[in-house]
Amino acid sequence: MNGRSLSCSPKGIQKAKKALIRFSLTQKALAEELGVTRQPVGKFFTGKPVDRNIFVKICDYLELDWEEVVTQVNEPETEAKQENSIDIDNLVQEVRAKIKPLIQERCGTMRVLDMTQPIGLNEIYTSVNILENITGMQRLTIEELEKLSQQYTQEDFDRFGLEAIKIERVPGLQVVQKYSKLMILGKPGAGKTTFLKYLAIQCIAGEFLAHLVPRFITLKDFAEDNYQNSLVNFIIFDTCNQFFTSQNEAETLLQQGRLLILLDGLDEVREEDSKRILKEIQHFAQRFPQNRFVMTCRIAAREYTFEKFTEVEVAEFNDKQINNFATNWFKNKPVKPDKFIQRLRENYPIKQLASNPLLLTLLCLVFEEAGDFPANRSELYKEGLDALLKKWDTKRGIKRDEVYKKLSVQRKEDLLSKIALTTFDQSNYFFKQKLAEYYITDYISNLPDASTNTEKLQLDSEKIIKSIEAQHGLLVERAKGIYSFSHLTFHEYFTAREFVLVQQSSDNALQSLASHFTEKRWREVCLLAK
Repeated sequence: MNGRSLSCSPKGIQKAKKALIRFSLTQKALAEELGVTRQPVGKFFTGKPVDRNIFVKICDYLELDWEEVVTQVNEPETEAKQENSIDIDNLVQEVRAKIKPLIQERCGTMRVLDMTQPIGLNEIYTSVNILENITGMQRLTIEELEKLSQQYTQEDFDRFGLEAIKIERVPGLQVVQKYSKLMILGKPGAGKTTFLKYLAIQCIAGEFLAHLVPRFITLKDFAEDNYQNSLVNFIIFDTCNQFFTSQNEAETLLQQGRLLILLDGLDEVREEDSKRILKEIQHFAQRFPQNRFVMTCRIAAREYTFEKFTEVEVAEFNDKQINNFATNWFKNKPVKPDKFIQRLRENYPIKQLASNPLLLTLLCLVFEEAGDFPANRSELYKEGLDALLKKWDTKRGIKRDEVYKKLSVQRKEDLLSKIALTTFDQSNYFFKQKLAEYYITDYISNLPDASTNTEKLQLDSEKIIKSIEAQHGLLVERAKGIYSFSHLTFHEYFTAREFVLVQQSSDNALQSLASHFTEKRWREVCLLAK
């Protein structure tokens, strides 16, 4: 290796990218640390020739053996191939420059719930962690789930036990780097769309997969496009903007594998459009397999399996992520983040909700307005439930198919209250799907004009439990065929609600509640039922 320039091998590039993530660096930050411009760093990460001294300098900083990652600078086989390669790289940069304002406009802000104005994504974004093993696919028994929390006493299990059931977490960017075709599953409000927007912003800023052209597509918009375009045509020109000059330009980049296709919200596609959209995505991925794909969907709404896609799950926020989010949220505001974080620590039932980014946003909004959490926690929980049951979809103009027409929001709450009290009274934090379906069947069979067909009632109960998980995330499949409430706080809230509203504080109900008053695990239920 006596030449003045060196280039990095494909395997070396992968190692270097992992090192960037490990050191929490971007290419821009690396260039600043080394005291060089971004151009040679960018060339290093795309396998192009780099000055020998800079090449070695980059490797040393990333703790890589340069002799293991270097490859000979290959002479082009023909002048035509060299020219074609240069043209593709130039085309990528031209398209990236052209669409950068469109990507920043579409993906650079977020606004949820009762926020009065949008907020910059980079101002609030908190790094996402991914579970490579999906929780609901674990083959565990209830006893095995409970054993995972044996470090806690039975009395303390209700406050800490569910948190102990954890699977190894991997940084989101690292997972996107690892898999070229990715299906990201998650509960409602888990931050799937925000993560996809962040990928688009990082890519177009040259901080992540800078050799690709990002294209963020809301699948609901694609499905409802008046012209019912193919996905290729929609990528070129969607309902608002033209991203490519021509179909030939787009297909050239697609054939060279130079697009990062970000498909958001498969679960938000209407049922009548679903079959067509699934077929279109599958055909597109087969036609242009060299490109990178990341798609999102609610975890219980996934019914179709894309053969070449790896399925992963968004992890709930841990304490570090909650603190980072709060620090970003309350930056330069009268209410200080330290106060919010301290009050969360003092109110563990409330803190449980903060593991969900949507509910954490709600907590921040409430705290910012009042400077504290409400004295009556049930009011806060009710607002959180309204967000999951109604507001989250309504605010985004999403109308989901009703699985069971007779099940209004209030009846869903009544049903959840019945399941909550029955299971909580028996100390069943986890319960089998079949048992939950039995409670659902019993409830819907007593509704006006209910079917008397046992088989139909059973089928309806199966659909209802899946729809409650997919649409609202209040019941969660912890292992295959085993459920729990998403947060013990909601389990306790619905248990208290059954006493207060459904049973209308009858003497028997009050006596039953009073009999548990001295039991530690009933303390929160008793407080909520006051």
